[in-house]
Order: sequence, then structure tokens, then C-alpha cells
Amino acid sequence: MDVKNYGSVVIELEDTKVPTTVDNFLSYVDDEYYDELVFHRVIKGFMIQGGGYDRQYEKQPTNDPIPLEADRGLDNDKGTIAMARTGDPDSATSQFFINTVDNGSLDPGMGRDGYCAFGTVVEGMDVVERIEGVATGSRNGMDDVPKATVVIERIR
Repeated sequence: MDVKNYGSVVIELEDTKVPTTVDNFLSYVDDEYYDELVFHRVIKGFMIQGGGYDRQYEKQPTNDPIPLEADRGLDNDKGTIAMARTGDPDSATSQFFINTVDNGSLDPGMGRDGYCAFGTVVEGMDVVERIEGVATGSRNGMDDVPKATVVIERIR
């Protein structure tokens, strides 16, 4: 993943543990869907989220949602990438987040459906942490939006 003015992040995907989730993510990658989209939500001490909005913070169309595989994936530890979703466990489409701390509360269990972590940052965690440190505010009815747009140039 190349992030404009920040650098590159290399992520190792866990296709044997969560094949549907990885296939879904890679279908967006193969379609160049993520190119020129933004990290639209950044919460220090939690995560950075992208994969759903363009530079004008217009929501982008997606493929159909996928079933949740959180109980087969990785824990939401620092440096893992996971699928974002709504309150419906089977609603993940294109949006993803990278955990900037250990987020055990996002793992399944104790009545929680959890969020499916499907890969780990193996290079470029410093890039993720620099993005995590940007100033944020509100925009287009959303909170925690970077004041200076953080653009995903491409994911390959």
C-alpha cells in the first residue's frame, strides 16, 4: 500500500485462515478500487480506517457484503488489518482498518461478533503511526476525519 506523502505499508494476508475475507479484499485490489481513496477515519490509540471514500469524502459504491469470519482470523492486535462493518456482522464490503494498538475488544467472544482481522503489517508500521498522529476534525457529517487528506495512492 502506497500512501501519498507518507510511504509504503506492506501487509501479509492470512488467506488460509480467512479465505473469503482475503478474496474480497484482493478483488478490490485487483479492480484498483482503493487507488486514490482516502483514510477517512483516524483515532489515535485505536486505528486508522480507509477504503470507502474519495478525496471529496464521497462514499464509493461497493460489492456485496461478505460473511463474518472473525472467529477464524487473527486477533485484532497492533499492526493487524481488519474489515470494517456496520452493526450487522455480515456487512463488511470494502472498508478496512489497521489497528494501532492491541484491540482485544474487537475480537469475537463474550457475546461479541468481532471484526475479522485478515493480515499483519510486516513493513511500514512507522507509516501507519504517522498517519495515526494527524490532526482530525469533522467533515461531511463524519468525525475523526484527517484535516489534511491522507490519500491511498495504490494497493498492489
